[in-house]
Amino acid sequence: MKKIFIACLLMVISGVRVQSQNNSTGKNDPEAKKILDEVSAKIKSFKSIQATFTLSIEDAKGKSQGVKKGVFYQKGMQYRVSITGQDIFCDGKNSWTYDKSTNEVTITKVDPSVKTITPEKFFTDFYDKDFLYKLNGNVKQGARELQEIELTPTDKTKTFFKVYLYIDRKTKTMYSVKSLEKNGTKYTLTINSINGSSTFSDSQLVFDKSKYPGVDEVDLRN
Repeated sequence: MKKIFIACLLMVISGVRVQSQNNSTGKNDPEAKKILDEVSAKIKSFKSIQATFTLSIEDAKGKSQGVKKGVFYQKGMQYRVSITGQDIFCDGKNSWTYDKSTNEVTITKVDPSVKTITPEKFFTDFYDKDFLYKLNGNVKQGARELQEIELTPTDKTKTFFKVYLYIDRKTKTMYSVKSLEKNGTKYTLTINSINGSSTFSDSQLVFDKSKYPGVDEVDLRN
């Protein structure tokens, strides 16, 4: 669930540069590209990002499997995700995943060659290469008018088969994302607030062992 969560979160918060292109499985929608370019331009103007979010999970029968709330902090390639029971830190080269229930932190290297949706790829070029995208149209949620963009992975071995982005037409920011798994599980992540000029300290993005007395380290970098 952690990989799906991070993927959803970064997709919602950090609009990335996209390019219209043809490939062996179809053609991207230039209208969707235009919208995503606007989102990307706004996000790239932010010096830092602090966002609160809600992640909900449903099984194949539509039954709720829980709702989690959290906070996301990001500067450049460095970020922190704090979600119920877990903290994830990344400096662009290594990541630390802290489990509060076991007082254990797992340290891993960030491998740019691995074909999974990682935060690093969200900030570079994964989008252009890994998805087809199209604009489905406008949808209403209360007083909010959203634009729905449908993404289909070109790699059919991925665990999910569709992702839907919902972009606030007025603010030009992503409001939510829905990921549909092949096993029927559905993840929906909603951004409750986003601040593009937050003044949090750099130390908040770093795993400091001294702040976790007795923590058990599992270092998988070797």
